Amino acid sequence: MSWDLLAQSGMSPKDVIAPSSFEFATGNNFKMDGKFGAVSFVSILASEMSDRMLADFLSIEHPVTIALHLQSIDQTKAIKIAKRAITDIDKMKMDEQKKAFKAGYDSDIIPPDILTYSEEAKSLLNDLQSRNERFFLITFLIMNTADTKRKLDNILFQEAGIAQKYNCQLKRLDFQQEDGLFSSVPIGINLVDIKRGLTTSSTAIFVPFTTQELFQGGEALYYGVNALSNNMIMCDRKSLKNPNGMILGTPGSGKSFSAKREIVNVFLTTRDDIVICDPEAEYYPLVNRLKGQVIKISPTSDHYINPLDINIDYADDDDPLSLKSDFILSLCELILGGRNGLEPIEKTIIDRCVRLVYREFMLNPHTDNMPILEDLYNLILQQPESAAQRIATALELYVKGSLSVFNHRTNVDIKNRIVCFDIKELGKQLKKIGMLVVQDCVWNKVTINRAERKSTRYYIDEFHLLLKDEQTSAYSIEIWKRFRKGDCTLSIFTTSPVTALSCGVSSGVSSADSSILSIMSICETCLPSFTL
Repeated sequence: MSWDLLAQSGMSPKDVIAPSSFEFATGNNFKMDGKFGAVSFVSILASEMSDRMLADFLSIEHPVTIALHLQSIDQTKAIKIAKRAITDIDKMKMDEQKKAFKAGYDSDIIPPDILTYSEEAKSLLNDLQSRNERFFLITFLIMNTADTKRKLDNILFQEAGIAQKYNCQLKRLDFQQEDGLFSSVPIGINLVDIKRGLTTSSTAIFVPFTTQELFQGGEALYYGVNALSNNMIMCDRKSLKNPNGMILGTPGSGKSFSAKREIVNVFLTTRDDIVICDPEAEYYPLVNRLKGQVIKISPTSDHYINPLDINIDYADDDDPLSLKSDFILSLCELILGGRNGLEPIEKTIIDRCVRLVYREFMLNPHTDNMPILEDLYNLILQQPESAAQRIATALELYVKGSLSVFNHRTNVDIKNRIVCFDIKELGKQLKKIGMLVVQDCVWNKVTINRAERKSTRYYIDEFHLLLKDEQTSAYSIEIWKRFRKGDCTLSIFTTSPVTALSCGVSSGVSSADSSILSIMSICETCLPSFTL
């Protein structure tokens, strides 16, 4: 078709689109422009329908046209129809009882079909009178076309199987194919007088426009396909009420792959900084290919992070030393161990020493005045309480012993847009400490980015390790509350079943059966953005 010739020829697009010929010679199919077609109606026999039936019909990989003609019946007339049906069924009951009495057997024995019809008719009358239901007459038509008659028969056989699965029957219109074709095209005419009565609730399952779609513009990322409509799910998490999210799954189910796919999308679509906490060394090949920065922290590495690093904006508008003291208490909780954690006296000693160790830096905030773990250790040794000796003895392994990897000044400059902290080789003793230190280091980067009005996306793997101890889980909640302030996105992925965890984030909750509540308390408002 040429648009330029339409005005000269006097034709319209309808003249080009419309078929040039129809043939209704046979009784149960027709020909249209050399193609074979057939119109069938769905005979609804089931008392209850599933909303998946229409989706299954539409998922067939062949041309299919579904026409639904709905005719609303006046409420008063509908109630009369239901009452008349009940009267007819009661008459059938009486006839059966008379036969039973004459034959000499129990009159209560009635054919099961009559009992079923009686219950359904009474239920229909109750819906119309009490539940504000309306009554509709529905005509359900399906039109199929194919290049050959054999292919058309195969399509109809496939559709008949779908109808049978939902306790319905698919029947071809005999000698009504022309009327069926007119009733199937979108002109609002129904020439097929085959109707089935349904209430409002039953009719609603045939309305295919109830799918909730999520397709945003801007810096939207791909998160999968809608299970009902097969449309893409494109979402900009930063524009939602809460941008944070969790990825839960069994080992090998694809949690890390989903995170890697999202990281690539973020890298290509946005200008946000990306930080990854990698406990199993899974992400460094991807980061290297994206020209990112990999920080490998281990006893043999020359990359160091000082857990006592702090900046003026560390706690936003609050006292930075208070939040830093909370972090160091969590760190000492892991180091000292113990079933009951730190005693109140020990917490007091550590908090006092934290404020003393930062005195010189707060007076002159220069990197040369930044304290290290050994400075805190020396201050604790000078305290007069006996508990201070116990704390210092526990810290000695991490200050002067073989696990002194965190007793150095930070020598890595986190300036790259994508940064990966590889802590796999820290070993079992230092793994949780390493995750906690990385979390604090990332928070420092987030506060710097906030001052520069930049966004940060933080991906943390094996997050359940931080939920096993009360102090580390409490600190994680505190950091999460600060992460969620709009310009930072936190993505947590962990291994399920989460009921295998044991933590005390929720007050009074520490059993394995209740640990899912602990995860929900951390992600209370980001539950809608779960990825399973």
